[in-house]
Amino acid sequence: MTAPDPTTAIDPVTAAVIQGALETIAVEMGHKLMRMSHSSIIRESEDFGAALTDPTGSQLCECRMSTPLQSGPIPGYVRHILKVVAGRGDAIRPGDVIMHNDPYGGASHGPDVAFCVPVFHQDALVGFSVTTAHHLDIGALTPGSCGIVDAVDTYAEGLQFKAIKVYEAGRRVDPVWQILEANLRAPQLVVGDMEAQIMAARIGAARFSELIETWGLAAITAAHDDLIAYSERLMREAIRALPDGEYRAVTHLDGYLDDPDPGRRDLPLVVTLRIAADTLEVDLTGTAPQLPDKPINMPFEGTVDCAIWLTVRSILLDSVTFGHIPQNAGLTRQIRIVAPKGCLANPDFPAPVIARFCPGNQLADTVMKALAQVAPDRVSAGIGNLRVASFSGLKDGRHWVHMEILEGSYGGRQGLDGMDAVDTLYANTRNNPIEDIEMHLPLRVTRYELREDAVAPGRWRGGIGTVREFTFLSDGGFSMEGDGHSHRPWGHDGGADGLTASVTLVPADGAPRALVSKIPYLKAKAGDRLVCLGPCGGGYGDPLARDPEAVLHDLREGLLGPEAAFADYGVAAMPAGLDEAATRAERGRRIVSPPS
Repeated sequence: MTAPDPTTAIDPVTAAVIQGALETIAVEMGHKLMRMSHSSIIRESEDFGAALTDPTGSQLCECRMSTPLQSGPIPGYVRHILKVVAGRGDAIRPGDVIMHNDPYGGASHGPDVAFCVPVFHQDALVGFSVTTAHHLDIGALTPGSCGIVDAVDTYAEGLQFKAIKVYEAGRRVDPVWQILEANLRAPQLVVGDMEAQIMAARIGAARFSELIETWGLAAITAAHDDLIAYSERLMREAIRALPDGEYRAVTHLDGYLDDPDPGRRDLPLVVTLRIAADTLEVDLTGTAPQLPDKPINMPFEGTVDCAIWLTVRSILLDSVTFGHIPQNAGLTRQIRIVAPKGCLANPDFPAPVIARFCPGNQLADTVMKALAQVAPDRVSAGIGNLRVASFSGLKDGRHWVHMEILEGSYGGRQGLDGMDAVDTLYANTRNNPIEDIEMHLPLRVTRYELREDAVAPGRWRGGIGTVREFTFLSDGGFSMEGDGHSHRPWGHDGGADGLTASVTLVPADGAPRALVSKIPYLKAKAGDRLVCLGPCGGGYGDPLARDPEAVLHDLREGLLGPEAAFADYGVAAMPAGLDEAATRAERGRRIVSPPS
């Protein structure tokens, strides 16, 4: 928006009231989308975004239930839609609905499709109402839209829509919908979800228009500018409180562990933070080169920037300490990102990117590892990364497709144990209830529990991953994009490293088969089982400093046994209670007094 006229300068209370009204609109959009959607990935997992922007794409608000990886890219979607439409010599008109999923044009990856509804006031474009969501199939080489880990370029990843009008001046553009229905494996689900997105975005546009009528455009503009300045001031103060300097961290992706080419395995992610006064530079120089024919590259805009911004904001401006902070461009103005062209974090078109989910999450973890050097009391130890499985098959001549996000875990943190069995960092989706899976799909979830004897020791232990076991009730197939099978989550300040993940296929009529973290489409028969062990986060702090009562609690919960309690923590305990004398003696024996 343009700078406010001094005569329309707004007081902070009014600005906050307007911001609250805007955020309420975004929340309503999210609720309506969830209620109207067909697939569990939106309805249950909340893998969607909803936001309002000004006419340039500057974000006014976002739905708090949505995942950062969906709402975060929305300004980029809008900027690229404006650029593409202008480049065609076209215009955006009332009644238009624009579809966009270009991974080199603001989208996080192709399956995350945005629907953008322009908002007009007195014949002038004043903003956009936008919804994004992950769709279960986008017409790629193999079924599903995740688990696609083998694609030669972006064209192999499915249909691409670059600022395509699906409604033009209020009229439905039927050929676009006909193309969609003819090229998607589960059109009844995907098209239904897309229609739900459009309706939710139209509701947001209508509410935004009502808000303009109530407050006036000048007041909303002034409130937006005031809150951008507020968010920027908070972020600059948070950066200024850190010691100036350069801080470097390295983690690794599995890559393709079964590939004979060493250049496709154990790929480094490198983050160097440069802090100077109230500015922060995040330099990714040293990160592995892009893989030109494997889809684990990360779009710079839509994935890399969101992973970095989300991590910096959540650590430096934790809502537990700072309360609610408006999400807008003020939080990112003072953060500069450097990523050499042609690396995993800034690939050249048309390098494939559809499997950017795990790499982006690992990049966020690497940023956190670097920040641990300057803000150790605000970070967690290394996270157990997420994985995404795609299940599919044919039933009565129709495709069924299901996407399952397999939880990871957080590392321990100052004063708190790591969170168990959760989506981490920029994902933030919910799990699918077993009942919903088994009600709609020919799958049975035969195990869903925490891993046993899989705790990374620390003063604050690492979070625990899950055991997930799926049984096919009819012939089908699956694929998986994952990570964390080769590299353990990092421990912090004396805490132990976490535990890696694993996947095992147990055929109904054969021997179990260990699989790597990235699994191209494999056929499965009825009765075959897929056993997925989730990774466990790193420990934080010296395990000998852990409260013995906390160790006893973990023992009674079945998270570890008496042998592990003694070996890892120096705690002599049985479920009946602690042996305090033996614990003091053992810990005293292990602690070496400093030299005099």
